[in-house]
Amino acid sequence: MTHPSSPRRAPPVHAARPARPRSGDPARAGKGVQAAAGPRPAADGSVALWQQLAQVALALQAIRSGQSGTAALAAVRPDLRPGVQSLLFQVLRQAGRAETLRRHMASRTPPPAADALLCTALALCWDPQQSPYEPFTLVNQTVEAAKHDPATRPQASFINGCLRRFLREREALVAATDGEPLARWNHPRWWIERLRRDHPSTWEAILAANNAHAPMTLRVNRLKSSQAQYRIALDAINLGSFPVGESGLVLERPVPVQTLPGFAQGWVSVQDAAAQRAAGLLLDGVDLAQPLRVLDACAAPGGKTAHLLEHAGEGAPLQVTALEIDPVRASRITETLDRLGLHAQVVVADAARPDTWWQQHCNGALFDAILLDAPCTASGIVRRHPDVRWLRRESDIAQLAAIQARLLEALWPLVRAGGRLLYCTCSVFRAEGEQQVQTFLAHNTDAVLLPSPGHLIPAARDSRTHVPDNPASDHDGFFYALLQKTSP
Repeated sequence: MTHPSSPRRAPPVHAARPARPRSGDPARAGKGVQAAAGPRPAADGSVALWQQLAQVALALQAIRSGQSGTAALAAVRPDLRPGVQSLLFQVLRQAGRAETLRRHMASRTPPPAADALLCTALALCWDPQQSPYEPFTLVNQTVEAAKHDPATRPQASFINGCLRRFLREREALVAATDGEPLARWNHPRWWIERLRRDHPSTWEAILAANNAHAPMTLRVNRLKSSQAQYRIALDAINLGSFPVGESGLVLERPVPVQTLPGFAQGWVSVQDAAAQRAAGLLLDGVDLAQPLRVLDACAAPGGKTAHLLEHAGEGAPLQVTALEIDPVRASRITETLDRLGLHAQVVVADAARPDTWWQQHCNGALFDAILLDAPCTASGIVRRHPDVRWLRRESDIAQLAAIQARLLEALWPLVRAGGRLLYCTCSVFRAEGEQQVQTFLAHNTDAVLLPSPGHLIPAARDSRTHVPDNPASDHDGFFYALLQKTSP
C-alpha cells in the first residue's frame, strides 16, 4: 500500500489499558517502559511510573518533530513497549486538550522536552474519569521525571508549578478550554474544518469515532474454517465476539494474536471490517470458474491479497500478482501468504511505472481485475493510529491525491475491456475519494462506475448516528469505487 512520497501505514496494534497501581505504592506501575539505554528495571521487574512518563514524553516529542508513532515506539524495548504504547495512545487522543490547557497556564511555550512532558501529564490527568492513575500521582511522578532528565531538569520547578495549579483550578481551566475546537475535538483546526466541509452532517461523529478505541476484528480464512465454527472456538476460550460481513468477527476485547485458536496455522487474520469489503466488491459477480488475472497494485502487508485468494475459494483459477515498491514491506506479503497457506506472485516494483514490471513479470497480459488500495492520508484509521492527525499537514492531501491520480492513470490501460478496477483508500477526505473518482470518470469515457459503497464513515457498533450505506458494525473509515471498462 506504499508508494514514493506516501505515508507508511503501520500495522494495527492493540494494547490493553494500563491498570491502576496498587494503593500504597503509587510510584510503581508494574511492567512499564524505559529506553534501551536508560535505567534498568528494579529486581521485581517493575519500572517506576516516572520512567514510563519520561518515555511517553520522548515519544510525543518525536511525533511532534515528524516521526511516526510506530518509529517512536520501536525505540522502546519490546517487553516494555505495550505499557508505554497504551499511555502514549491516550496522550495522543487528548493532546489537543493538553496543549490548550498548557497555553492557558503559560504565556510562553516551554522548550520541546519540557513541553512534551508537561502535555503528557495534562493529557493523562485532565479528566479524572479517564485517567489511568490518580491525578496527584501523575503530577508527582511527572515532576520526578523532570528532575531525572538533564533536558527537563531546568524546567522542573516550572512543570511542578503548572501541574499544581492545574490540580487546584482544574474545573475552571477545563471550562475555559471547552469552547476551543482543538481542545474539544483533539484534532488540528484544519482537519476539523475539512471534515465539516466534506461531511456536514456527520463530521462530529467522525471526530468522536477517531477518539475512541478501535476494536480487534478478525477475518476468518474460509478455506480452513467458517465464521460460525471459529466463533465456537473463541467461545471455548471465553472470548466473546459478534459477526460482521461474510467472514468477520469483532472481538469483545483485544488479545495477543498468538492466543487466537489456529492463528499460526492460518485460520484467521486481523483485518478491520471496512477493509474486508474489498475482496467481495472486486470479485463478486465475476465468473470464478474461469481463469482470472488479478493485480493487487499496492499490496503490503498482504491482507487484501490473501483475502482475494480466500474469497475466490479452493481450486479457483485465480492468478494474483501482488506489487509493492518497498522490498522490506514486500517480504511481509510473502510472510502473510505463507502463514495462510496461499500463493501469489510477489513483485517489488512501482505500480505507477508499468514499463518496469508489466512485460517482465506479467508477459504484458491485461488484467481481469485490479485492486488499487492507494496511498492516502490514512484519515480513516485515526482511532488505530492516533499519531496520524498530528503528523499530517493540510498540504499532504493534494500531494497524495496527485499520487492517486497517477496510479489510476497508469493502471487503467492494463484492465481488459469488460474488466474492473476497485479504487479504495482508508481516507474520509473527499479529495482522496469521491472527488478523485469523479475527476477520473470525466477524463476516461471508457470507465463506468458500478454500485459502490463510496465513503464509509468510521463508527462504533453502538453509535446512534445513522450514516447511509454504512454497514451496521464497528469499522474504520474507508472509500470504495468499483470501475468497469467498457468495450471499445
